[in-house]
Amino acid sequence: MEFDQAFEQLIGHEGGYVNDARDPGGETNWGVSKRSYPKVDIKALTIDGAKAIYRRDFWDKCRAPDLPPALRFDVFDGAVNSGVSQSVKWVQQAIGATVDGVLGPLSLAALSELSPAAVAARYNGHRLLFMTELKTWSAFSGGWAKRIAHNLIGG
Repeated sequence: MEFDQAFEQLIGHEGGYVNDARDPGGETNWGVSKRSYPKVDIKALTIDGAKAIYRRDFWDKCRAPDLPPALRFDVFDGAVNSGVSQSVKWVQQAIGATVDGVLGPLSLAALSELSPAAVAARYNGHRLLFMTELKTWSAFSGGWAKRIAHNLIGG
């Protein structure tokens, strides 16, 4: 999966403008939050503006092009939803590597020795377990669980 395809799938999870008081990210548009991007006019953010942010700050930083195609979207989606470092930690947990949040040569080498499908399943399991511990789980659990389920079934 390449970036444009991943972005189209991601936007299906994210949607447009929302300002939910329960969301610690605050005001969001296309999944881009005011908390993370305080200088961006969130309400006026275009889909092209969001796409540029997602490529630069998530796809590239989680090293998606270096991952097996079967794992790229999961790691990208996890990075968008919970941060790049946390998404990489789930990869490292899934492959039994040192968990430091940096996808370096040792993690990539360990990853190359394993089944991408098995790693993706374990990745999503670690992600879901993490999310159940968040204080916002009760408010957003349905959407988060649905998002991860869609990733597991490939849609």
